[in-house]
Amino acid sequence: MPDILHRYTIDAPPARVHELIATASGVERWWTGHPNRREGETLSVFFGDGDPAAVFEVVEEEPGRITWRVTGGPSDWIGTTVTFALGARDDGGTTLLFTHAGWAEGNEFMAGCATNWGSYLASLKRGAEGDGFAPFPAGELSRWS
Repeated sequence: MPDILHRYTIDAPPARVHELIATASGVERWWTGHPNRREGETLSVFFGDGDPAAVFEVVEEEPGRITWRVTGGPSDWIGTTVTFALGARDDGGTTLLFTHAGWAEGNEFMAGCATNWGSYLASLKRGAEGDGFAPFPAGELSRWS
């Protein structure tokens, strides 16, 4: 099964990066641009009004690692996992290793998602460093409609 992988060096402490990934309001700032909902171990993300675009089960959340399992959203995403591994750097910053794993096959949709994940993770980096976020729609580089 193919995976999407990204690595970012972020000039912000791991606790700051963790907060932006682990909270619905944090995810809104760098990714969706719309209010999201976190209820217990379920994170629902929205890119507009109506139904959530994706629903994640939070299967792991500790200071250095957050993992979501996709339970709702695009059919190619269902059953995949999204992991954010955060490493502390000697300079006080963070190394982010991102994986979107378990795709059934590499295809055009996966390629578009890889492009968009890279853009949204760059938004996370810029925002955590204090340079401003670029969430949806600004961060979407590969559009489907």
